[in-house]
Amino acid sequence: MTTKKTATSKGKKAPAARAKKAGGASKPKAEKPSRVFAIRLTTKELEAIHKAAGPRNASRFMRAVGRAFAAGDESAFRAVVKEAREARA
Repeated sequence: MTTKKTATSKGKKAPAARAKKAGGASKPKAEKPSRVFAIRLTTKELEAIHKAAGPRNASRFMRAVGRAFAAGDESAFRAVVKEAREARA
């Protein structure tokens, strides 16, 4: 009859047991945006947004415009437009 070899008999170390943390609650994770707002655009509209926002900033640009519009904040809207102009320059 043959005996079954264990991991330690092959020269490998047995996995170390994890030490449990002493009491206390775990840290709360930071909230991530959990909603998606999608809109349909024509190719011309999409290209205009990318041109206005500068390279790789279209999503950030649209979020800023949306926040300014929802709040009715003209100065924030103007700031977004100004930032987009500077990014293109």
